[in-house]
Amino acid sequence: MEKILVGLKRVVDYNVRVRVKSDGSGVETDGVKMSINPFDEIALEEALRIKERGEASEVIVVSIGPEDSQQQLRTGLAMGADRAILIETDGPIDPLSRARVFKSIIDQEKIDLVLMGKQAIDDDNSQTGQMLAAIWGRPQATFASKIVFEGDTARVTREVDTGLETIEIDLPAVITTDLRLNEPRYVKLPDIMKAKKKTLDRTPLADLDIEAAPEIKELVYEAPAERGRGIMVDDVAGLVAALKDKGLA
Repeated sequence: MEKILVGLKRVVDYNVRVRVKSDGSGVETDGVKMSINPFDEIALEEALRIKERGEASEVIVVSIGPEDSQQQLRTGLAMGADRAILIETDGPIDPLSRARVFKSIIDQEKIDLVLMGKQAIDDDNSQTGQMLAAIWGRPQATFASKIVFEGDTARVTREVDTGLETIEIDLPAVITTDLRLNEPRYVKLPDIMKAKKKTLDRTPLADLDIEAAPEIKELVYEAPAERGRGIMVDDVAGLVAALKDKGLA
């Protein structure tokens, strides 16, 4: 296996409390800490471990978004990725269009394996990896918690509703990563300095000649309703009475 492609999405940091804009037009991002999507960070860590075991030669990270996404790509380079590609777009882009962008890069770079997070924590779509595998015409393994390579085959343990499932897929392939696959490494200052010398290519989305997917518009954003206060009951009879008052019994 020569090249691994890893997708990195810029999202609001998972430690930050998300706030909806006062006009309901979106999520507040001004002055908010932004980070790599946590599942994508796990995907990158796995790609780096594969390379360190001598099972791959190069790790390439890709982000699709505004110019500020360079920050997340530089973090990926500091973690150990060899090259970075930024596909520049100012507006939001749907999962199918993202998959088409990845397919374009796969064709250019002759990629052997694509690793990406199972979903992004901002939209929770969990669609890009599956769509990419479909338009690429290659196998997929989603929600991976363990990956073992044997030649041109990958044995993937998947997290499913009923427990764990192990499947084998032929490479090239798309694998999406789950939370328990690994723990991403800590980025050190010397690695951050070295990352500034690594290659980061920038390409406008329009230059890729990607077929536009049907446009999806979010009309309004609303914060979830505040959770009501709980009540204390002294016994089962009190619990039943409280449930009846709420129309639940």
